[in-house]
Amino acid sequence: MPRSKKPAPIPTKQQILEFISQSPTAVGKREIARAFQVTGEDRVALKEILREIRAEGTVEKRERRRLAPAGGLPEYAVLVITGIDADGEVLARPQVWKSESPPPVIFMAPDRHGTPALDEGERVLARLTRQPDETYSGRVVRRIAGPPRRVLGIFEPTPEGGKLLSTDRRQRADCRIDQRNSGGAEAGELVLAEVLHTHRYGALQAKVVERLGHMDDPKAASLIAIYSHDIPTEFSAAALAQAEAARPVSLGERTDLRQVPLVTIDGADARDFDDAVWAEPDPDPANAGGWHLIMAIADVAHYVRGDDALDEEARRRGNSVYFPDRVVPMLPENLSNNLCSLRPGEDRACVAAHIWIDRRGAMRRHRFVRGLMRSSARLTYEQVQAARDGRVDQQTAPLMESVITPLYGAYEALAEARKRRGTLDLDLPERQVILSKDGRVERIEARTRFDSHRLIEEFMIAANVAAAETLEQYRQPAMYRVHDAPDAAKIAALREFLETIGLSLAKGQVIRPKMFTRLLEQAARTPHAEMVNQLVLRSQAQAVYSPVNIGHFGLALSRYAHFTSPIRRYADLLVHRALITGRRLGEGGLGPNLGDQFEEIGAHISATERRAASAERDAVDRYTAAYLSSRVGEVMAGRISGVTRFGLFITLLDSGADGLVPISTLGGEYWDHDESQHALVGRQSGETYRLSQRLMVRLVEAEIATGGLILAVADEEADRAGGASPSTGWGRAATEPKSRVGRPLRRSPSSKGKAEKSRTGSGQKKSKRQTGIRPSRPTGKSGRGRSKRR
Repeated sequence: MPRSKKPAPIPTKQQILEFISQSPTAVGKREIARAFQVTGEDRVALKEILREIRAEGTVEKRERRRLAPAGGLPEYAVLVITGIDADGEVLARPQVWKSESPPPVIFMAPDRHGTPALDEGERVLARLTRQPDETYSGRVVRRIAGPPRRVLGIFEPTPEGGKLLSTDRRQRADCRIDQRNSGGAEAGELVLAEVLHTHRYGALQAKVVERLGHMDDPKAASLIAIYSHDIPTEFSAAALAQAEAARPVSLGERTDLRQVPLVTIDGADARDFDDAVWAEPDPDPANAGGWHLIMAIADVAHYVRGDDALDEEARRRGNSVYFPDRVVPMLPENLSNNLCSLRPGEDRACVAAHIWIDRRGAMRRHRFVRGLMRSSARLTYEQVQAARDGRVDQQTAPLMESVITPLYGAYEALAEARKRRGTLDLDLPERQVILSKDGRVERIEARTRFDSHRLIEEFMIAANVAAAETLEQYRQPAMYRVHDAPDAAKIAALREFLETIGLSLAKGQVIRPKMFTRLLEQAARTPHAEMVNQLVLRSQAQAVYSPVNIGHFGLALSRYAHFTSPIRRYADLLVHRALITGRRLGEGGLGPNLGDQFEEIGAHISATERRAASAERDAVDRYTAAYLSSRVGEVMAGRISGVTRFGLFITLLDSGADGLVPISTLGGEYWDHDESQHALVGRQSGETYRLSQRLMVRLVEAEIATGGLILAVADEEADRAGGASPSTGWGRAATEPKSRVGRPLRRSPSSKGKAEKSRTGSGQKKSKRQTGIRPSRPTGKSGRGRSKRR
């Protein structure tokens, strides 16, 4: 006689709560009963336990009487896309969140191939899945915002007319163009199209409104960046007329600085020179070993007055934008490259900061004047450094004793003060694209940093501090350059990770820049130096413009305001005007009540600065993709610069280019994303890909239109051919015991063959949309060879 089945015990309250919390979606009584095999009359007891749980408030009722942990998100919600994190993952937040505690983090899953990428500020209806670490993954059900009104892309003829292949990684969907709407565009031509409507099958219909030239033109990379980021390129007729009518100034009531041998020091390719420097030993016996510095800056406020046509254009642009082949200036050329450019041997209006420092670089006093100067020489960083190192030329030889040697003396004092302050100095190399005469990429190299660069940087910092202090002294509105302290949660995550590699960041103390400096010094003696530099960078806040002073964390300064580049930054122009008003230096000061607009203006110019940095980076990416397009199939050395749920971001060591290794090419197993360890861990093999790990990778695709690179980890045979060896940390992933379980990432069963094609570089049809998402990273590019946007 068969034995009767023993009924399952009724689950405890704790077991039920654990089941609800671990479920990725809300669950009902039926799912709970099925999970614990509760049947018959025991369902009544289960119902009573669920009633008690709801009454305690630990869970909440959702649609169709389903239960989820209290304070969580529903299965479907309207989300707002908030941006891309440092690892390249798209983040979102719920549009409605009533709790005082911060909402949970939502990571958006990549959309289907050919679907426009999610853009910051866009609203979507998404299905949410709760993860074990209390974050959520979201998948778009439908977009609430409408389609883009204009699309930039490459025209490709079709029998029906044509299609537009988008150049924007955020807008990857192709558009259909009827013959009557093609505007005569030719194959491979870069065009701007206006979206007309969406076809009932989902394709966008568009009309060509502007033809911009062929994609094989070397200038296309910058043009795409300019149009994609809506960077203004045309000045109004009124602004151009005002600039053309401008004339050089006479001495008048200005301080005559023409006998002071001020010099400009810039990059070899610079076209505008808006700052000049000079130094001498302080003759005051009370300041033995101290220095007197002058930093003279072009007097842009003389030519650009508040609320005139030039001011309107400058405020709208916010800043100049620098590309490898051109500059999109904040001011018309007659000002930016002529009257406001401190050319050697020509009288130029300036605002000059006289600064006195002691022998240890501490500032004793300062004074601002409005002057007339005449630059003694236009020097380059390389030229000045060579002279300092004993290799003088005809231009620098007569300047050594009177100019160059005193400049370095003052710099050494300022550098000592900087070290004593404990500023944050990250070792972050910057890409430089070198173009040939025909505008094509000749080579890509890391920008060299000399002491001459640091000299100008330290003079600028001193002048910026003096400007901020003067504005406070005269009670004038100030547009501060502020940099907040790192977020506590990011510091906690960084500290947790550092412990796993034998490094530490002190607890229970106010975080100061010098703590990071000590950490970087410790890391420099380990194999983890590159990774620690990256993680410290990612833990930092972003510097912005604001009339509310919170100090500059990275520079370890209590007050700081940009003063030194009014030709190319609107913030500096505002500071000049405030100094003119406060010091009563004549016309061109702040207009009445303009200080009331500083908060709004600060937000705007912070946004235009981010736009410029993104456009500059995108252009460099496209130039780099063009440069590498002839090397598709080659194996190259790279370093993992980002670890995400959908793959690895790799920085190629020889060019500094960034590319994506899709997770579908990493092998036929589950990969867990261990966020705290910045790693992907193979669930079956234990193979680990970790941030900053060096790998040999194969270039699979270089998409010039978008600047995207697709890579694949080279197989072991290719690794050996490329000289990889375990002892140097190169090659395939290390095999480690899996320490944590992150969010599982699946490969499709059919992707193994695709991965093999990616690794061999053959048999693969190139996808014009498979460009991935590049992680957002700060850039040091200023277009003038200077290292950082401080």
